[in-house]
Amino acid sequence: MIVLKELKEYMKNTNKIPNYYIGKHYKYEARKVISDWELSWNIGNAVTYLLRANFKHKNPEECITKAINHLQFELDELKLNKRNVKKK
Repeated sequence: MIVLKELKEYMKNTNKIPNYYIGKHYKYEARKVISDWELSWNIGNAVTYLLRANFKHKNPEECITKAINHLQFELDELKLNKRNVKKK
């Protein structure tokens, strides 16, 4: 029984979502918005970085740069897929 209690406590603490991933007024969670819109991995990461940019750090530059990187990754992937389709 002690193990189960410890496991429940662990899960309670590890599933906590940081406030910078939850909207201030409507309480939307970034991950749920991304899932609902069926965004790709890279676009979803970019959106997450942009949503938290002004809340996680004092300077949003790092998060914005990461978002740009993920958008570039997505563009690269789209270009690669387009080339592969033309080869077929």
